[in-house]
Amino acid sequence: MKNNLQELDKKYIIPTYGRNYTNFVSGKNATLKDDKGNDYIDFTSGIGVVSVGHANDKVSKAICDQVSSITHISNLYVIEPQAKCAQRIVSLSGYDMQCFFANSGAESNEGAIKIARKYGEIEGETKRYKIITLDQSFHGRTITALKATGQEVMHNYFGPFPDGFTYASDIDAIEGMIDDHTVAVMIELVQGEGGVQPLDKTKVQALSKMLKSRDILLIVDEVQTGVYRTGEFLASNVYEITPDIITLAKGLGGGVPIGVVMTSKKEVLTPGDHGSTFGGNYLSTAASNTVMDILSELKDSGELDRTFIKFEAKLEEVFSNNRNLFTSSVGFGLMRGLRVKNAETLANIIKATHDKGLLMLKAGRNTLRFLPPLTISDEEIIEGFKRLDEALSSL
Repeated sequence: MKNNLQELDKKYIIPTYGRNYTNFVSGKNATLKDDKGNDYIDFTSGIGVVSVGHANDKVSKAICDQVSSITHISNLYVIEPQAKCAQRIVSLSGYDMQCFFANSGAESNEGAIKIARKYGEIEGETKRYKIITLDQSFHGRTITALKATGQEVMHNYFGPFPDGFTYASDIDAIEGMIDDHTVAVMIELVQGEGGVQPLDKTKVQALSKMLKSRDILLIVDEVQTGVYRTGEFLASNVYEITPDIITLAKGLGGGVPIGVVMTSKKEVLTPGDHGSTFGGNYLSTAASNTVMDILSELKDSGELDRTFIKFEAKLEEVFSNNRNLFTSSVGFGLMRGLRVKNAETLANIIKATHDKGLLMLKAGRNTLRFLPPLTISDEEIIEGFKRLDEALSSL
C-alpha cells in the first residue's frame, strides 16, 4: 500500500513539498498511528493547526451535526454559527473589533493588507500604501502575502510583485523607515517560520504607542500565535497592546480550514470591497466555535497553564542535558524551539525523532520547533520527551 500511495503521490501531486511517506490512518489527541500500526507522538499538531488534538470527540460531533444539516450556503445570507463565532472571537480577544472570515492565514493577511491600503487612501490628504514588515517574517504564499514576507529567498521566480513593501532589519529600525506614504506596520509577535523568535515586549509596546501617535496602523499576524498558543487567547494580550488589525487561522478551526481578519477600523470595508466564497461557512465556524469552547474552558480551569509548565520543564531538561547540540531555548507557551548548532544536525535530529516515533518540525535555518496540541496529556508529554531523548542519544 505504501509503495502504491507513494507512486500515486509522485505521479499526480505537484512536488512542492519534501514528502515523508509515512501513511497516517488514525489519531487521538497527540498520538497518531500509521498503516503499519506504529504510533507516533505528535509535537507538530499539523504545524499548529490541530489545537485540540486529533479526532477530538466534541469537534467531531460538531462537524458531523453541522454536515448533517447545512454545510454551506454563501455569504449572501446570514450564517448563524459565523455570527456567533465572530462574537466569541471578539469577546475572547477583549478588543472592540469586527471580523471577516476567510480560509487560511495567507487570505487573512491579504484582507489585512486591503483594509490598510483602503484606510491609507480614504484617510488624510496623501495616499498612503506602504507597509513595513520585518526580516525573517512569514505572512503566507499568495503573491501579495509572499511579498510581505521578509525573506528574499521566498521572492525568487514569482515577480513582479505588488510594490509598497519594505523590510526592517529589526523592530528598532522601523521608525526610521516611516515616510509620508507609510500606512501600516505588520509584525508577528513571535516569528514562527522565521525561527520561533519572540519580539521584545517593551519594544513592541513602544512601537504600538509611536504608530498610534502617527496614525499608522499596527497589523499583528497571529496566524500561528493566536488561539491560546502563547498562553492567552492572543499573543497581543500577552504583549498588552491594542493592534488595529489582527489575523488568525491555523488552530482556530482545529483542523478545518478557517481564517479571520479582525479590525477596529470597522468603517473601512464596505459592500463589494472584499469577499470569500467559502469563508466563514457553516462547517468551519461550527468547528471553530467548539474549539474555542474547549480551549477557553481549559484556560479558565488552569489546566492549560499547567500543561505549559509541564511541557516547559521537560523541554528545559532536554536543553540542559544536550548543550553539545543546542545553543538556546526560545519561545513561550506551546510555541517553543531549541536552537541547534547547525542545519545538518537539525536535519539529523528530525529524522532520528521520526524513527523513534516522534513528529518534529524545523523553523528557520537552525531551530527545532515544538507545536504540540494544546490538549496534549501529561502521559503524551512524558512519552514524547522520552522518545526525543532516545533520538538524541542515537545521534
